Amino acid sequence: MKATETPPAVAATDPAPVSKSPAPGGKKAEKGSEGKTLNVFSHGVLIIWAILVVLPLLWAVMSSFKTDDSILSTPWKLPDKLHFENWSRAWSQAHMSDYFFNTIVVVGCSLIGTLLLGSMAAYVLARFDFPGNRFIYYLFIGGMSFPIILALVPLFFVMNNMGMLNTRHGLILVYIAYSLPFTVFFLTSFFRTLPGSVAEAAMIDGASHTRTFFQVMLPMAKPGLISVGIFNFLGQWNQYMLPTVLNTDPNYRVLSQGLVELATSQGYKGDWSGLFAGLVMAMLPVLAAYIIFQRQVVAGLTAGAVK
Repeated sequence: MKATETPPAVAATDPAPVSKSPAPGGKKAEKGSEGKTLNVFSHGVLIIWAILVVLPLLWAVMSSFKTDDSILSTPWKLPDKLHFENWSRAWSQAHMSDYFFNTIVVVGCSLIGTLLLGSMAAYVLARFDFPGNRFIYYLFIGGMSFPIILALVPLFFVMNNMGMLNTRHGLILVYIAYSLPFTVFFLTSFFRTLPGSVAEAAMIDGASHTRTFFQVMLPMAKPGLISVGIFNFLGQWNQYMLPTVLNTDPNYRVLSQGLVELATSQGYKGDWSGLFAGLVMAMLPVLAAYIIFQRQVVAGLTAGAVK
């Protein structure tokens, strides 16, 4: 029996497999959508944070121009009339003018002393190698971690024995010592980023170390000085613990003590409008200093990180 031959199978004409490569721009679109989502989330957090910070400030300013009755009855309502007598009463009767003057003298002198001594110490630690350099540097860093509350009692007796208790110059020296560790730590890193060739050129031209520091290196460190100066200004202006312990004389009280005195001396009178006026007086210099020097603060912080 002869087997029949089967015809050759016809090749199947299947369509070519379709590649599943993503469409052009697909990954970019996904990254773009993720970036937009993250951008919206971050802006939302910043807006909420700004509301939490700005709203109490605006409420304090608004309350400083209202009467006591309107503050208690309608706290969120705008004042029907600007009562500037609240500011004059807080300035004169509550002695805010004296507290303001004492604070300007103490903070101004201590800030100048802190920046001068801190910059000199930081320049030496950053530019010169000598035995004990790192040990002194770490001593300053250790001073940042030391809680000031533990030194209040011995500091009180030291100031009393030196005859500087209840004096402006005694409080100035304490403020300088309190602010020096952070100032030296901040400016040491900043001076290390400055080019050493400029100082070498000044030394070749015959300039002494003192002249090189004050006329060459210190002007170059202006952004860092402004940044650390703003931080020290905020800390010293709002300082309450040190003047409360070391400055009990009513004639030399600073603003933080004056505000507490204004709040506690009211008793049942409830001069809330005068209290808010004094509070705004204490806030205005800090806000003005930061608004004026905000660009320099950012420049100083970034300049210390980029060489």
